[in-house]
Order: sequence, then C-alpha cells, then structure tokens
Amino acid sequence: MKSSAAALFAALGDETRLRIVVRLAEGAPLSISRLVDGTTLTRQAITKHLHVLEGARLIRGARQGRERLWELNPRRLAEARRALDRIANEWDARLLRLKETLEEKD
Repeated sequence: MKSSAAALFAALGDETRLRIVVRLAEGAPLSISRLVDGTTLTRQAITKHLHVLEGARLIRGARQGRERLWELNPRRLAEARRALDRIANEWDARLLRLKETLEEKD
C-alpha cells in the first residue's frame, strides 16, 4: 500500500487530475457535467479521475439531488505543501553543508 504522501503525489502527478484540482480550487463544488464542460473527456473518464482523487483524499463528493457534487479538500492540499516544504528545507540544508565543505577545502 502506498504511503499517504505517495498516494497524494501520485494523484496530482496526472495532468488531467491536476486540472480537475485546479478547477475545483476556483470555488464552488462542481458536478461531473460541469467538470466535463470544455474538455474532450467523457463523463466516464472524468469519473475515473475523480475516484483516484477521492482515494487520495484530495476531493470529496456529496449527493445533491440527482447529482454528485465534488469539492476540494483544502486540508489535503495543505499536507502536500508541508511535504514539499520539508523536502525543500532538506535540500537547502544539504546544499549549505556541501557549500561549507567546499569552502573548508579552499
């Protein structure tokens, strides 16, 4: 089983799913019909991507009448940002140690 962060970044690693996240980040929850508008994707294709995003807990769906509306889970995006910040900080620290080591040799 993938770690939580791995599942998150795997879900975001697909261009179509990333576009869905961007659309949902723009505001109100959207139905599959609204998410399909302006794309060449079928409802079935969008549905598959939505299920991957839901499995990674990036989005959540709720029934409203006959439709299911999808919305972004901002907490999960915040987790992604924190993970990327940790990676960036680790790289900064490693680069600083490398710089210091190289300067010591001069």
